[in-house]
Formats: sequence, structure tokens, C-alpha cells
Amino acid sequence: MLFLSRKEVESLLTMKDAINAVEEAFKQFASGNVKMPPKMSIEQNRGVAWTMPAYVGGTVNALGQKVVTVFPENPTKHNLPTTMAIVELLSPLTGECLAIMDGTFLTAMRTGAVSGVATKYLARTDSATVAIFGAGVQAAAQLEAVTEVRSITGAKVFDNVTGRAKDYCNRMSKKLRLSMEAAADPKEALRDSDIVLCASTSRVPVFNGLWLEGGMHINAVGSYRPDIRELDTTTIRRSKVIVDYLDAALREAGDLVIPIAEKAISSEHISGELGQVILGKNGRTSNEEITLFKSVGLALQDVSTAQVVYKKALEQNKGTNVGF
Repeated sequence: MLFLSRKEVESLLTMKDAINAVEEAFKQFASGNVKMPPKMSIEQNRGVAWTMPAYVGGTVNALGQKVVTVFPENPTKHNLPTTMAIVELLSPLTGECLAIMDGTFLTAMRTGAVSGVATKYLARTDSATVAIFGAGVQAAAQLEAVTEVRSITGAKVFDNVTGRAKDYCNRMSKKLRLSMEAAADPKEALRDSDIVLCASTSRVPVFNGLWLEGGMHINAVGSYRPDIRELDTTTIRRSKVIVDYLDAALREAGDLVIPIAEKAISSEHISGELGQVILGKNGRTSNEEITLFKSVGLALQDVSTAQVVYKKALEQNKGTNVGF
């Protein structure tokens, strides 16, 4: 069994790798080649722990599972990341454990990657400016992914924590060589932006949907429970909505569950799933349309990305072989 630390995973996994892996996994999902039961969760101490297994067939042929925790108070109370994870990769032929790897960095990358894939297929091809809500680890991965699929020239970020947006801008402008600025308020962040990235820990909407401009594309990944949301009902009603997996979104995505409960929309308002868009269905129909991708996170992303990391580790002779 190969053990891969966070530093080793970081050295092996690029955002381009993650985007390619996630895109192929969603293609296999839409083609009926994925087995993925609902994630199992336990709530504890204002946080939640999930177990997420999947088999991705076809060209991927990967089996495994992730154990991931989301504890929102970690950064302020314990000096730990909000999200932490471990991924176990298994042989689809024998069931033996091939690798155990740190999944915290992998989770950030695969979540950024799915937004990169959605942006590739749903955002206008001339999209160049980005508005970002949230300034944490996931906000960084989201922006990095978008720059892989569109020629981004500038970005504005808004965060409720004083100084956090400025620190984010300083860090990401150097890493991605972009013009970046901290927005004074949500409306300023949205103004003249082509792509909107929502990756906050907010339990309530982060902007007014009336402020959206025609032709925008939105990626929303921050909300992960049915009782919280980043997007208001107006945003949902004005947008063509694409989800990662309809069944999971209707269980877990407060951005959708809440307006459906309000009877502001029905489930039929959701146009389709990302895999269908990749296969050429239900995509953007005009430059004026507002498109929205809502992700709750799927095990197929973790397993397919872990498979890439494992193969590269073998090629580069990285990791530590261990036994029980």
C-alpha cells in the first residue's frame, strides 16, 4: 500500500490534471458508468463527517472512498483547516488497498476543478473578469481553475472578514499574475464581472440576485447543507441551473432546496446535470443567458482525481510503501 502525504499530493497534482480527471469522470457518470451511493454523514460539535465511496468505470476504472470533515470553527478556535480529508484508493479487480493519501489538498483541487469544467462548458468564451465571494482555501482553488479554462485578466473579491480579501488578492495576484482588488461591497464585486465564484462559509445569500448582469456565469460551491445557502431565490429564478447530480442537489443544496420549499421554483427549473452538458446537452444558448452551476461535491471527483495522483506517484517513485 502506498502512503502519500499532503506535500507529496501537492507535488503531484496540478489543476490541469484535476480538471481533466473530473471532466472524464462526469462524462462516465452521464454515460452510466459510475456506481456511487449517497454520502453518509455524522454531525458532531457543529461540524459534519462524511464517508463518500464510488466506482468510476470506463476509461477511468477507479474504486475508492473519501472520509472528509467540515468543521467551520476550526480556523478560529483550533488553528486547523475547515475541511480535512483522507482518500483510500482500492483495486477494482481485487479490492486490495492500493493507496491512502491526504485528501485535504485533493478536495480543494477537485472542487475547484469541477467549477473549471462547468466554466469551460457554460461561461461565455470571451469571459475575462471574475467576482469572488469568500477568500479562503476553496476560493483560491476556484480562481485557479477558472484561469485554466478562460483568459482571465482581472478579479475582485469580497469577504466579510476585515483584511482577508486584501490578503487573498496579494497572494493570488502573485500566484496567477492577475490584476486583483478587494471589493468594498458585494455589488461592487459583481459590477462588470463575467464569472461569479461563490465559495464562502456564509449561511445566507451573499448578494442580491437583482444585481446580476446578463451573460454572467456563476459557480456556487460553498453551501453544502439543505438549510443554508449562498444564493438568493432571485438568483436561482434568473439563472439556467445546472447541477453536479440532481438527486444529491435536491437533498443537500440549500441554494435549491430552500426556494423549492418556498414554492418559488420547482425541481423542473433545474435544466440538467454537468455530465449531460459535457455530452452536448442543456448548455448555454445565448450570450445574454445567466448560467449557474451548483455543486455539492461527489465521490466520483475524489476517486478519479486520486487515481491520477496514484499513477503519477508510481511513475515518479514518490510515496512510502507500508503494510499492516
